[in-house]
Amino acid sequence: MREKIFINARIIDPSQKMDEKGSLILNNNGKVKAIGKSVTKKDANPDAETIDVKGNILIPGLVDMKAFVGEPGYEYKENFRTLSHAALAGGVTSIVTMPNTKPFIDNVSMVDFIIRRGRDKANVNLFPCASITKQSEGKLMTEFGLLSGRGIIGFSDVNKTIQNTELMARIMDYASDIGVLIMQHAEDYELSKNACINDGEIATRLGLEGVSTIAERIIIERDLTLLSEYPCRYHINQISSKQSLEVIKKNKNNGKKFTVGVSINNLSLNENDIGEFKTFLKLSPPLRLEEDRLALVQGIKDGLIDVIVSDHLPEDEESKRLPFSQAAAGAVGIETLLPLSLEMFHNESLPLNKIIEALTINPAKILKINKGTLSKGSDGDICIFDLEAPWKVDANKLKSKSKNTAIEGRNLQGKVLMTFLNGQLAFNQ
Repeated sequence: MREKIFINARIIDPSQKMDEKGSLILNNNGKVKAIGKSVTKKDANPDAETIDVKGNILIPGLVDMKAFVGEPGYEYKENFRTLSHAALAGGVTSIVTMPNTKPFIDNVSMVDFIIRRGRDKANVNLFPCASITKQSEGKLMTEFGLLSGRGIIGFSDVNKTIQNTELMARIMDYASDIGVLIMQHAEDYELSKNACINDGEIATRLGLEGVSTIAERIIIERDLTLLSEYPCRYHINQISSKQSLEVIKKNKNNGKKFTVGVSINNLSLNENDIGEFKTFLKLSPPLRLEEDRLALVQGIKDGLIDVIVSDHLPEDEESKRLPFSQAAAGAVGIETLLPLSLEMFHNESLPLNKIIEALTINPAKILKINKGTLSKGSDGDICIFDLEAPWKVDANKLKSKSKNTAIEGRNLQGKVLMTFLNGQLAFNQ
């Protein structure tokens, strides 16, 4: 591979607190050789390939901590190939895949299969999760030590919560001993069963069962209390409410070490967007009030929320075009993750570096992987985007196999132009 030099770029790399006009050189192994305003063509080999960024923004490839891939068992919804295409079109170069496949990723043979399959079929960096409990049933722990030794990045029961407190204490105790990452979905089962929308006026008007924000808060308070006794690597997958944020603030101020994620859906939509039974906006956790959405945005600004995830969950049309209470929850979002996040910059809610930090280096640090950075010697995973380019979301043009986007027809500002993976061009607009 020839050496590459990117010129005329606005380089933003929160891992180095860098936001400057300059150049970046990748060596012939696809690693960062030099970066910054002082780098010129003289620093590159004479035969280096020159890529003119034309004043657009160059950042590390995005790290998405929560995405579903349909293999094995749900290939009709998504597969490694289509997930890769969608991710790269959105500037995402590293993905944490969820274990709710068929069968579940909860044993060594399934781990070996998923890693082998991903290596053969995917054109992105894949970091698979395994289930916390067998079949994600919340009864028997999986073999954390054994599975992490085979390449598992963390453990999650996806959109199911460990309800049994005694079991959760044992999980955190064991995780603390061996240093694995636990990723919890926070939602009390008894308070949320049969619910499909935020509890409130709209739920009442539509005649739908609602779930209160208390269901989320109870689990967070319980787990953070346990964390005092069992200080493991603990991550809350997604929060959705102002109430939860208050609990998180109190505990972080008290010195507890844990991390928090939020879905781009909950940052950009609220329950009013559901309108008259728009099932493509049925999500888990559900869309909340506008005041909750604003609080979550502020939570990122204040450093209470660490990462933004796509919560990419493909569903076939038949699963979505049902009565609201029967429709599947979830939306595709990995391709629109960055452009939708940029809305918060364009409406002056968040500074650009804060958004990019939550999409790159923060998730990489939580996962303890050498991604989300353009520091010297790091992998040449790069996203180049036009901050101002306007475009309209058209589900039929999305690269995911399923087309269940929650933002069909939405006008966005900011578009990925090129994505490089390990120094190789992987997507070109």
